[in-house]
Formats: sequence, C-alpha cells, structure tokens
Amino acid sequence: REVLVQAGTFLASPGQIADLVVGVHKDRPVFLRDVAEVELEPDQPEQYVWFGTGPAAETKSIEARGRFPAVTVAVAKKPNTNAVQIANQVIERFERLRGTFIPEGVEVTVTRNYGATADAKARKLIQKLVFATASVVLLVLLTMGWREALVVGAAVIVTLAITLFASWAWGFTLNRVSLFALIFSIGILVDDAIVVVENIHRHIHLGARNLIEAIPRAVDEVGGPTILATFTVIAALLPMAFVTGLMGPYMSPIPINASLGMLISLAVAFVVTPWLTNKALSRSVAAHAAGHHAADTGEDRTHRLFRRLLTPFLRGDEGNKRRWQLLGGILLLIVLSLALAAGKLVVLKMLPFDNKSEFQVVVDMDEGASLEQTQRVLADLGDYLATVPEVSDYQTYAGTAAPIGFNGLVRQYYLREGASVGDLQVNLVDKHERERSSHEVARAVREPLQAIGKPLGANVKIIEVPPGPPVQSPLVAEIYGLDYDGQIALAKRVRGIIESTPDIVDVDDSVEHPSERRILQVDRQKAALLGVSQDAVASAVATLLRGEDVGYVHGGNLKYALPIRLEANEADKVDLGSLLTFKLRARNGGLVPLSEVVQVYESQRAPSIYHKDLLPVVYVTGDMAGKLDSPLYGLFEIYDQIGKTDLDSGQPLRQYLVDPPEDPYAYGLKWDGEWQVTYETFRDMGIAYAVGLVLIYLLVVAQFRSYVVPLVIMAPIPLTIIGIMPGHALLGAQFTATSMIGMIALAGIIVRNSILLVDFINSQLIQGMAFDEAVIRAGAVRAKPIALTGLAAMLGAFFILDDPIFSGLAVSLIFGLLVSTVLTLVVIPVVYYAVMRDKQDKILAASS
Repeated sequence: REVLVQAGTFLASPGQIADLVVGVHKDRPVFLRDVAEVELEPDQPEQYVWFGTGPAAETKSIEARGRFPAVTVAVAKKPNTNAVQIANQVIERFERLRGTFIPEGVEVTVTRNYGATADAKARKLIQKLVFATASVVLLVLLTMGWREALVVGAAVIVTLAITLFASWAWGFTLNRVSLFALIFSIGILVDDAIVVVENIHRHIHLGARNLIEAIPRAVDEVGGPTILATFTVIAALLPMAFVTGLMGPYMSPIPINASLGMLISLAVAFVVTPWLTNKALSRSVAAHAAGHHAADTGEDRTHRLFRRLLTPFLRGDEGNKRRWQLLGGILLLIVLSLALAAGKLVVLKMLPFDNKSEFQVVVDMDEGASLEQTQRVLADLGDYLATVPEVSDYQTYAGTAAPIGFNGLVRQYYLREGASVGDLQVNLVDKHERERSSHEVARAVREPLQAIGKPLGANVKIIEVPPGPPVQSPLVAEIYGLDYDGQIALAKRVRGIIESTPDIVDVDDSVEHPSERRILQVDRQKAALLGVSQDAVASAVATLLRGEDVGYVHGGNLKYALPIRLEANEADKVDLGSLLTFKLRARNGGLVPLSEVVQVYESQRAPSIYHKDLLPVVYVTGDMAGKLDSPLYGLFEIYDQIGKTDLDSGQPLRQYLVDPPEDPYAYGLKWDGEWQVTYETFRDMGIAYAVGLVLIYLLVVAQFRSYVVPLVIMAPIPLTIIGIMPGHALLGAQFTATSMIGMIALAGIIVRNSILLVDFINSQLIQGMAFDEAVIRAGAVRAKPIALTGLAAMLGAFFILDDPIFSGLAVSLIFGLLVSTVLTLVVIPVVYYAVMRDKQDKILAASS
C-alpha cells in the first residue's frame, strides 16, 4: 500500500530521506532506499491560513496581489508596558530577520498594529487637548482682556499638569479614555479661575484703589459659593466611579480624573490665580478703576436687559400668573423632549459603532463538513472582499481561529477549531482615506457575503469590533428548561421568530448539526484466526488518520531535527472504503486488509451541551442592522412577538429581562447580550445620579441652612433635558452611556450657576437692597461669569464632537449647557423670588 512520506519542502531532499536507517540485517544497517522506492512529494499540508489583497493594497505598500498561503504571528504586550514601543520593536526585529531567518521570497505584512492605532489616537487627543485649552484662553481674551487671559491660561496649565501627575499617581495610564476625561474636564477645570478673575475684574471696575484691596475682597465674595459649587460638581461626578459591571472600569477615569482636577483647580484658583492676577494687572489698576462710577450705576445694557426680562415675573402677586405660565411652558418642553426618545427620534443605545479599520467575517458550516468545503466557502468570500474598494487585505483561517483579539477574548472565538469553522479578518484603509465608515462597509458587504455562503451551507456573520464593553452577541436569548432536547426544539422556534423580525441579521444558535460517526469494531475472533492483534489494528488506523513519526532527518543547516511522518492522503481519509483496503502484516507474514478484521457501525456524534451557572442552556444569537441600529428595539419587538405566540405547551413562553428563571425545571427565556450590559450600566448610572443629587442637596443645605433653598437651586437640573434630547435629535446622534455621563455632569455644572445667583441675591439683601432689585441685579452681575464658564465647557466639548464613542457626551454638554444656562438666568431668579419673597427674614437670619 502506498503511504505518503511528508517532509518540509525546503528542509529535506529525497536523498536525505533515502538515507534513513529503517532496520538492521546481519549486523548491517538497512536503508530506506534498499526496501522502497523513495519519491518525496512536495509538502502539501492542509492549508489553514491564506493572505489575500484588496483594491487598496497599495496603501500598505503590499506589492504582491492575489491570495497566498500564510503564517500569522500575533504578539501581545505585558501589562503596564507601552504598546507603541512594543509594536515598533517587533516590526524592527522582523526587518532585521529578513534574509536570515526569513528567507528570500517570503513577504512580511503588518496586518494589524494596535500600537500604531493607539499612538495615532493619543496624539490626536493631545492635539485636541491643546486646542481646547487655547480656545478657553481665547474666550477670556475676547471677553476680559489679554492680561486676564494670561492668568486663566496659566491657571489651566498648572491645573492640568498637577492633574496629570495625580492621575499617574492614581494608577491611570495615558490612554484614550483618560485623555477624553481631560478634554471633557477642560471646561469645568477653568470655571473656578474664570469666576475669581472675573470678580476681581469687576471689583476693579467698581473703584478699588489697588489690587491689594480688590483681590481679597473679590475672592472672599465668591469664595464660599465657588467652594460649594466645586464640591457639587464633584458630588455629581464621583459616584460614577462606583458603577459596577463591565462599564465601571472602562469609564472610571472620567469621574476620578475630573474630580481630582476640580479639587486641584479650586486650590489653584485661590492660591495661584490671585497671585498671578496681582502680577499681571498691577500696572493697569488705575485705568480699570477710572470708570467705576459708570459701571456701578446699574444702568448698563445688561442691567436694562434683565430688568425688562425679569420685571414681568416679579411684581409681587401681579406676576404670579406669569410665573405659573413660565412653569407650565418649561414642563411642556421637558415632556416634548422626553417624547423624542419615546418616538424613536432619539435612539437609545449602549455605545455607538466606532470607525475602526477592520471587521471580522465568521463562517460556520454544518458539523461534519470537510476542511475543503470550508476552505472553498472562505475562498469565494475572499474573492468578493477583494473587490470592495476600501479593503486593503484580508486573512482567511480555515479549521482554526483567527489570532485572539477583542472579539476573540470575550466571544471566545479563539476556541473555535475544527474543519467546519472559518474566519476572515478584513482590514480596511485608514479612515481618513475612505468616505464610508467601517460600520457602513460592514453593512454593505453583509448581504452579498451571506448570499455567497448560503447556497454552500455556510452561516456567514459580520462581526464588528465593539467600541466598549463587549458581549457574546448584541442579541442573546438563553433557553432554559426540563431537558436538553426540549430546549433545542424550543430554541429552533424562537430562532424562527427572531429571523422573521425585520432588521434582525446574523441569527445563529448553539445547536450543533447532527454529524455522522463511524465506529470501527474489531472482530476479535476473525482477527485472532488471521493472526492480527487489536493493537496493530488501532495503531494502523491512528497512523493513517493522525499520522506517526517514524524517524528524523538531521541536517547541518537545521536547528531542529525534521520528523519523517507517515500519514494517508487527505483524499483517502475522506473515503472510508479506501482506508479499509490498507493491509496489515499478519503473524504468518501475509497481508490482511483492514476490511477483513473490522466491522463498521453508523452512528452520530453526541452534541455539545452548554451550561451557564451550572444549568444546561441553548443560545440563540443575533444582531440588528437597519435604520435604528440598536438591538434594544429589536429585542422588545421580539419580546412582544414571543409573548403572543404559544411556544410552551399552548402557553406563551415565560421571558426574563433582568434575572434568570426562578424555576430551572420549567421552560423559560432569559434575555442577555447588549440589553444586560445596557440595563446594568444605566441602572448603576441612575443610582449614581440619584446619589449625586442627594449629596448636592446636603451640601447646599449645609451652606444655606435651609431645606427649601436647595430645592430652588437644584430646580434647573431638569432643564438640561430640554437641550440634551433635541440636541441628539438635531444631530442624529444616539443617546448612549457617554450621553448619560454628560447629563450627570451637567447636574453639578448647572447647580454651580444657581449657587452663584442665589448667593449674590442674599448678599444684596444683607446690604439692604429690595428683593426685586436684588433679583434683577443678580442676573445682570452674574450673567457674565455664568456665560463664560458655560461657553468654556461647551468649547471643550466641541473638540470631542467628532468622536464616534464620546460624541454623545459632547452633545449632552453643548446643547444641555446652551439651553439650561440661558433658562437658569431667568428661572432661578424668578423661582427664588416666588418661593422666598415672604421669607426675607429667614434669608437674613441664615446669612448672618
């Protein structure tokens, strides 16, 4: 019987194989050439990995075109090491190995370099951080002057420098999230410095004789409300650091870095800023103080505006009707804003899709499919991908998993193996060189790829790299029940409902397709009569199917000895009849075919049984692609359909959204996937939001010694909804977890403005001013610092508006601040007047 002798194509010659000693006869060595004709076939192993090029291959300087056998080398870094440096060192080492360990004719291509990606994103964010700082300084320059801008700019730089040191001491690395935290914090870190500088600037205009007189008085006037306002922002942000689940560690740098920065900015505002102001403005005090009488008359344009705007809402009982009308109008706007989410004009989603330079195509054939069938499907899919304009290159993996990545880690793709599985890792050109985002490209190729795979018996799924905490699949239905066969039957019916739901794609389940199993049983009686042992039969079959090393070739240029392996051809392995013709040597020296001593029994392989929390479970997975692009909406539509269908013995199947079924011995469906992470994240953020509001309330109670005043001060918090939801609808942005972070941060920022207004009203009342006039004057005087701090925060947010992940945070800050700041300047004075106009004695008593 002919047996293929395999050896490496470039590592052994027929002469070396022929010189292999296979035995000894009469004290002389017997060489392989003495007993057999040696013809070494070129090495034709099972091809698992191929490298293919696309239309954009030239962007990576890939000279070869087409599809070639390949080997993938994946390198991962150790914790607390720099990914950029590791990647550069690996690439440099590969270049040094060319011509030595990497022979001529072997092309080396860097298919994925997350170090370069991280470096590019970090550099871009650092650039945005510089621009955000410069824009805030420019804002102060245009509104107060170049000296004040110099003071504020220095305060920001000092605050950022100390904040970076504190972040490093805390254990954070300089990554994408921590840099976003700093950019997001720019606007609120500068608030304290702006308030202090602006008030010093105001006191100079009021007629202070010198800075030594003006600075202590100005700082003292805003000191109390500034300290309180700083701690209210911290109280709003810091509880987010205790969010549990996958989102907690991912987002923790934002609340921690921002809180540290706020404390540092407070210290800088009270220590560094006054000193810098004295140094910068000492020569111009006389010019500033010259016009203090005109500024103190209260008849400038700002005072006239607020007098005309607020007077109709004051006037004692006469303005009561207008105050109720204002309240009704605001409540109506809040309801209409929330209706945007209910009407799906604002889509709710955990995190939006990022614009990556890669995506993955996962192929599942029926169990029992041959490697050649899987490779054929992958080849056809690769041929199509080679026509997509944005594709630079792709790698196909047949019978094995692609190198472990983000999806492979959490979705456990790295465990995929066997002839029936395959992966395609698709690489795109840089996002700056293509018009379509990676999500748009993935959506565009999904239908053609699935159309290619379906006739060939392949389930083709397009998998994008998730932007944040990943899940097994966006849509996951877990089927529990009495017995596994019943769970499988139920899962197939659930899968049918999911597949019939519009916009649901990439539907699959964990049920394995029945695959044939052939059992070779040795006829011991016949084998004994023919002189063939059972061990010889088992050894022969193992050698044919798995191969056996029978010797080694040692060469001068070989680092390791080369094994000589006996194994049947791949074509013969598929044909059982051909394998059974293999002859065994009997004890009498004769040759006995395997078919004479074994009997073949047809059977089926036992399917894998999946377990979760020690309970058997069947998974049905899917994704949503369409106009909404949020699996939450698809889930609730499927939930409704299943609730109307009698799936469980004539009854609707019980469904669970939060906790697993209470009775594991009854059929039930637990929804998991993106829904579970979304629920846990927004639940924890909601709790953090509530804790923040309670802390803010307690801080304000301690400052104003009243249980009513804090409610007035916190009244503008719901006003942020009026800006946030219409802002998302206007820009077509999804309301995501980062949008929620912006909404929580706004609670502290808006309360800061309210504190400045209420504190100024109280100070004017202590000086004997009438309540109506004090309310109008507070709006006019505090409008400038409130507007400046709001604009500063908006400017910082503008620089992250183009980021796919953190754009929700930017939209919340920009539109929430814009609307709520304008409304706060009207609502807080009016509400405080309506609530406290008959309690002026209590205000004076608390203030004293």
